[in-house]
Amino acid sequence: MKRKLRMGMVGGGLTSFIGPVHRKALAIDGQIELVCGAFSIDPVESVETGKSLYLNPSRVYNTYPEMFEKEKQLPPDQRIDFVSVVTPNHVHYGPTKMALESGFHVVVEKPIAFSLEEAKSLKKLVDKTGLILALAHTYTGYPMVKEARQMVKSGKLGKIRKVFVEYPQGWLSGPLEKTGNMQASWRTDPKQSGRGGAIGDIGTHAANLAEYITGSDITEVCSMLNTVVTGRMLDDDSSMLVKFDNGATGVLLATQVAAGDENNLNIRVYGEKGGIEWRQEEPNTLVVKWLDKPKEIMRAGWKYLSDEAKAYIRTPAGHPEGYLEAFANIYRSFTNALHDYKPGKKINPEKYDFPDVNHGVRGMVFVETVVKSAQSNKKWVKIKV
Repeated sequence: MKRKLRMGMVGGGLTSFIGPVHRKALAIDGQIELVCGAFSIDPVESVETGKSLYLNPSRVYNTYPEMFEKEKQLPPDQRIDFVSVVTPNHVHYGPTKMALESGFHVVVEKPIAFSLEEAKSLKKLVDKTGLILALAHTYTGYPMVKEARQMVKSGKLGKIRKVFVEYPQGWLSGPLEKTGNMQASWRTDPKQSGRGGAIGDIGTHAANLAEYITGSDITEVCSMLNTVVTGRMLDDDSSMLVKFDNGATGVLLATQVAAGDENNLNIRVYGEKGGIEWRQEEPNTLVVKWLDKPKEIMRAGWKYLSDEAKAYIRTPAGHPEGYLEAFANIYRSFTNALHDYKPGKKINPEKYDFPDVNHGVRGMVFVETVVKSAQSNKKWVKIKV
């Protein structure tokens, strides 16, 4: 496939936060063209969004079922190759399922679905069709996260023993959802967000990052969920002990009531020989600590990095790369997989290094297990996929 990939979008209207982020990120490499969309449940907003993006009015749709039906009828050299689903949580499953059933590949925001049952249903559909699904776990796209993963994988740190991962935010320290803020409103509404508040919104990012860097799955949790802001319907604060399948143990914290914090996702991983530390707010730096020698400061853009990290670096050392570039790296890996895709033959996501449907199912299992643990008097609750 020697051309740009044609993309449709579900959600991402003028009032959306994450939709424009996706559009900026996917444009960085010039490999994808947005050609159509059903951008909002409000047809007027969808039309206005299409106008602002200079799309052909005939390909700006009122609903996603209409979009898939009409796109299927177009000639192969015009119809979309894949769809990006950037709606609130409760509207992830419907368009993703319909896209796959219509023969289109998918990029979907996390969590993959509203419930574990829906997530497992999508996995069955991906397995059946062989189509490609990428999950927007953005933080795995950072080059220095990939360097950290490679250091663990190569054995340089020795056997991993301890993991600390935190995601403190402060934006929900007050009842923002009562002020008309749309982002706060749906994230704190169990009918739109699902069973998890902070743990579903950002805790899943922390868990995914820990599993990605260590190459190990979380197998058990001992969790506590809090609702700090009076009247809020979902958790806004969480902390837990975790166990990994390699024998390591750790601590995971995710809170949205850490007043003054922005998006302070950070992780520390310790092995027998040393440890690493990475912070999302300073993403070009990886701190490496050794048992028997001085610590090292590794920076993006330098030749001493692994090939796995260098493959995702876009600018020379000292030129900041951040959130949009990490997002773009997810899209680039997904695009590479689509270029290699052959109908009837499944691709190996490990070869392309992007989060897939299996990570989506794990994320939903994680949320379900954390909620179960928090409601239980038992100390530990096993994660069962």
